[in-house]
Amino acid sequence: MESDKLRVASTRAELSTALTSRSATAATVALVPTMGALHDGHAALFDEARRRTEFVVASIFVNPLQFAPTEDLARYPRTLADDLALCAQHGVDLVFAPVVEEMYPGGEPEVTVEPGPVGAILEGATRPGHFRGVLTVVAKLLNLVRADVAVFGEKDYQQLVLIRRMVHDLSLPVEIVGAPTVRHSDGLALSSRNRYLSPEQRVAALALSRALRAGRAAGPTGSVGVLIAAGDVLAAQGIDVDYLALRSTDLTTDASAADATTGEARLLVAARIGATRLIDNVAVTVGSGVELPAMS
Repeated sequence: MESDKLRVASTRAELSTALTSRSATAATVALVPTMGALHDGHAALFDEARRRTEFVVASIFVNPLQFAPTEDLARYPRTLADDLALCAQHGVDLVFAPVVEEMYPGGEPEVTVEPGPVGAILEGATRPGHFRGVLTVVAKLLNLVRADVAVFGEKDYQQLVLIRRMVHDLSLPVEIVGAPTVRHSDGLALSSRNRYLSPEQRVAALALSRALRAGRAAGPTGSVGVLIAAGDVLAAQGIDVDYLALRSTDLTTDASAADATTGEARLLVAARIGATRLIDNVAVTVGSGVELPAMS
């Protein structure tokens, strides 16, 4: 939906003014936090937010706290003009696009949000401190926007789980909504980092979604079958796998353990395609004896 009412705030004061002056009919506010370089996956989050509330705020902020010194902060794509156009096309009312000094006026904060045990596994094991940075900036944004609802994509599944845990444990008055992963027609999950892939690397990257589909299809055979099926696809393509894991839906339990119960689980993968690190995941029903429909 084209909108000619998009407002952009670059400071906290401008954000507060815009929120205060919004229409009296816009009683509820939704927040969609992003780091920019927006694509159709983000557009789906904006659409979900619009379905749930009367006023949609998107934040565009490349958060330095969630990048390690060896990661791609400096080259992370920054495409503000294109991002604003996509926001306008999908009915976003207000974009908050601060600079680092506006979000962290005293420099790197001394008080941060500790992600707990789930923040130390999977992505947290590979990227120490990453989720501390994520949760800290999300907590700040939720507070600044005073959001009733916040929408996050399931592609970053561990992030979604941790944000829900933070909101629960800190009694934050906001509903966290998870939106399904958006994929290209060939199965590759949409990601701002896909633009780093060469044509040949992009073809190789399709092994991630193929592996997840194979693992999901093997769900009725049990957890071992899930991991073997997925792992075989990745090995055949020669993918540099960071992790391939089957966890409980809240990520607290290794669902591949010998004494793991059957039922709903999450199959997660992280891998490097050339110099680009990609993640993906899918829901799996383990040991049900019932085949699942194809992965969307």
